[in-house]
Amino acid sequence: MSVQAPHLFPSDFLWGAATAAYQIEGAHLKHGKTLSVVEKNMNKNYADPSIASGHYQYWEKDIALMRELGLKAYRFSISWPRILPDGRGKINQEGVDFYRKLINKLKEYEIEPIVTIYHFDLPQCLQEEYGGWSSRKVIDDFEAYCQVLFTYFDDVNYWLTINEQSNMFQLPYLMEFNPDIPLEKQKYEMNHIMTLAHAKAIHLCRTLLPNAKIGPALGIIPNYPASPKPEDILAARYADEMRTYLFMDLYMKGEYRPFVWNYLVENGIEPTVEPEDMARIQSAKPDFIGINYYQSRVVKYIPEDTDKKELKLNYDGKDDDTQYDNIPGLFEGMTNPFTPKTKWDWEIDPIGFRYILNELYDRYQIPLMITENGLGTLDELTADKQIHDQERIDFLRDHIRQLQLAIKDGVEVWGYMPWSFIDLLSTSSGFRKRYGFVYIDRDDKDIKTLERIKKDSFFWYQKVIASNGCQL
Repeated sequence: MSVQAPHLFPSDFLWGAATAAYQIEGAHLKHGKTLSVVEKNMNKNYADPSIASGHYQYWEKDIALMRELGLKAYRFSISWPRILPDGRGKINQEGVDFYRKLINKLKEYEIEPIVTIYHFDLPQCLQEEYGGWSSRKVIDDFEAYCQVLFTYFDDVNYWLTINEQSNMFQLPYLMEFNPDIPLEKQKYEMNHIMTLAHAKAIHLCRTLLPNAKIGPALGIIPNYPASPKPEDILAARYADEMRTYLFMDLYMKGEYRPFVWNYLVENGIEPTVEPEDMARIQSAKPDFIGINYYQSRVVKYIPEDTDKKELKLNYDGKDDDTQYDNIPGLFEGMTNPFTPKTKWDWEIDPIGFRYILNELYDRYQIPLMITENGLGTLDELTADKQIHDQERIDFLRDHIRQLQLAIKDGVEVWGYMPWSFIDLLSTSSGFRKRYGFVYIDRDDKDIKTLERIKKDSFFWYQKVIASNGCQL
């Protein structure tokens, strides 16, 4: 990256936006594609992925809008079951052709493709065959899938291995679990297997695409103590250990945090670690880390004899991601009285963004890329087809300002990919919860026209990009 004055974004900073295949494409059982686990488990109260945002049909129109917006980069995911309908073996040429056309058009418009290899869409057939991420068999299948991508799309310069591994194994609709095996034991076993698959992808990329950059995208939530009480200070530390540094140390050091490993062993939920596992992980250090940041969290100490709360799915306007995480004996999440909230009760904390970027860079000294950051809210289409989303503009402006300050602090950041480019099928809240710069004319009950309508935030972000972050 080029060096400029510390108060400026680098001249080659990647201003972009992000999406995921199952949330925008549609055609989820057409053109050779088969079902994924996340598509199967989506909440039936909302729109299904058969149409989603209609991107499979309207991709050229969408990329033209990206060009108009001035994007320097576009982060999107490739659907594993669209490429390999059986999870392995025979390649679906229609799927390859779709992404090849997409990448070619992005290149034509000088928009850098940033490709997520895995964004929650394990082929359902592999889940049924051997239990998906609960079996080490998935590692070889994932590597074979990566080989197809690295071969057919060898002109892609930036790759993300696995999206939000840190969140994935906490949310049942993103994974499927065997009811005959203790849940906590399964979760950490799956996490270990997923890390091995991530390492395989990095090694293969180094071999096939030596000039490409590759890393994971991690969902990050900084944890603040609820009070100056020593037990609350420790609770925040424990929450960071279990929900952030467990994953970061695996990615960056190839080792389990001592506190985390001791906790897993004491509770009989440690994963099976074979002799060569840690060496394989340790030798697969990424080139950068993708950071998905939406909110911070406050935690307090919770006694060990407290009954663990059941995971609640609330679909009456708030989604399951609103739940407050807890581990009895360590920490319990709670609301922060000092931060505003989104309509889904997520904490709005731009300063927390700067804080966690500094923390991660200080610990690991590796370039970061902001792979998700955005506001999910209720957007209203006016009679004259306008969307006045000032709330989103304010959210993004405040976070970009803090990103700029983090860069001034010395943090190396390669790019910023707000979530999301267009409105998409929110995994747990459907089309009621909207994130995009571009409005999609549909709701959960009615497909309507699927017309693409630029929101006020579209024109605001257009100026941000054109001014390289100087005009906020």
